[in-house]
Amino acid sequence: MQPTGQSLMQIYHTLLEHFGPRGWWPADSRLEVIFGAVLTQAVAWKNVTRAIGNLKSAHLIDITAILNINEEDLAQYIKPALYHRQKARKLKALMTFIATEYNGDLDLMFTEPLPLLRKKLLAVWGIGPETADSILLYAGDKTIFVVDTYTKRIFYRLGMVDENISYQEMQEYLQHHVPSDSYIYNEYHALLVGLGANYCKKSRPLCNQCPLLKFCKYLTHLQEKY
Repeated sequence: MQPTGQSLMQIYHTLLEHFGPRGWWPADSRLEVIFGAVLTQAVAWKNVTRAIGNLKSAHLIDITAILNINEEDLAQYIKPALYHRQKARKLKALMTFIATEYNGDLDLMFTEPLPLLRKKLLAVWGIGPETADSILLYAGDKTIFVVDTYTKRIFYRLGMVDENISYQEMQEYLQHHVPSDSYIYNEYHALLVGLGANYCKKSRPLCNQCPLLKFCKYLTHLQEKY
């Protein structure tokens, strides 16, 4: 890895200039953000939007409502988000946790110290690091960098990290070299998602159009390869 905070912030400002502020996470409430963090696992955001719309129409963006609804019925509402039965179980597990631990009070939940709350979230069935960290950053305004597939792919192609870097290693690298600020972490992650979805795609990346072309070693690698 190349430990260069200056380069990481140059990348951040370049992406910010290209995309503008992302206004992420799009939601009407913190609870909706939490729902979205579960529903977006392994699926495009447009699918999540449809599932959230179904839940809103049924007045199900509500902790008590999720606890009371039959799991199979809940799964049908979130069917557009795919893996709907598994995600219904995750939502019910997470709402049970919030109701049991904090009496359904999100203000109380987010007063917990970051390390403790993260540990508790990761103990909930079906909640992995990316989902937990999305909840912490976007719903709780906690200072933690969310890592996803885009993050690892982009920084590998930039030549800054190993291809098989773990979630924890990627997160520690970014948090060590990027100023510890929840607003920057919020924008940076959202900007990386924008880059990964629109330019730095898994196959057929649009390298010549990419705003980070001047930083990137991937196109040079491709040219040398072919």
